[in-house]
Amino acid sequence: MIAGQRVEGLSHITLLTRDLARMSAIVEGALGGREIYSSGEATFSLSREKFFEVGGLWIAVMEGESLPTRTYNHIAFKIPASAIDEYRARIEALGLAIRESRPRVEGEGHSLYFYDDDNHLFELHTGTLEERLERYRQGRSREDTR
Repeated sequence: MIAGQRVEGLSHITLLTRDLARMSAIVEGALGGREIYSSGEATFSLSREKFFEVGGLWIAVMEGESLPTRTYNHIAFKIPASAIDEYRARIEALGLAIRESRPRVEGEGHSLYFYDDDNHLFELHTGTLEERLERYRQGRSREDTR
């Protein structure tokens, strides 16, 4: 490591998709993203691409091969608890596969998980890191409450 040098923050997230138009509809419809760039037919990187702004983050989607399988690796976005039903309706309207939330202990927030057509898993989460750490400091895991 270079002395004194630190990562400044998240630059962007790039996701490969076999259908750029469909992925655009998912980012805009399910996540409320706003398209800020489209390469059109031009290729400046590996393939045609689009850039979106989602909650202040730069999300790049680029044509390419889908992930071969679904896993629990995921990207989580913060949403207000009052909006979880609205987001569920958006996801269902797009015909996306909703994954059941993992079991949770009270106080760590709620999550809505869904897969896109390329096997990327997204989470919409109502909690914060601080809330989760506070809950975990209290002890009593799920196993303790059975």
